Amino acid sequence: MSISLTPAAARHVEKSLARRGGGIGLRLAVKTSGCSGFAYALEFVDAVNADDRCFETLGVKVIVDLRSLGMLDGTELDFVREGLNEGFKFSNPNARANCGCGESFAV
Repeated sequence: MSISLTPAAARHVEKSLARRGGGIGLRLAVKTSGCSGFAYALEFVDAVNADDRCFETLGVKVIVDLRSLGMLDGTELDFVREGLNEGFKFSNPNARANCGCGESFAV
């Protein structure tokens, strides 16, 4: 099982945690939503739950709950800037379809 960050994503998370004033890392989860059935959910983490798994890339931790892990295994998070827009881009090998906005997927 693995979840990874590109260097750009790791830098963005580090900067965001510093602006926030701390935290353990970034939580990546899946929720039922979006036009394709599932959506990615991101939030900062202050405490790890008993059913969480922690993955570390370039010193940055990504925490994933066991329920979401099967749909996220192998996912790489990138942080991209395209024109005036910026945000996380998900490269998920488990996704069979993605919506146009890139924030929801089907497995």
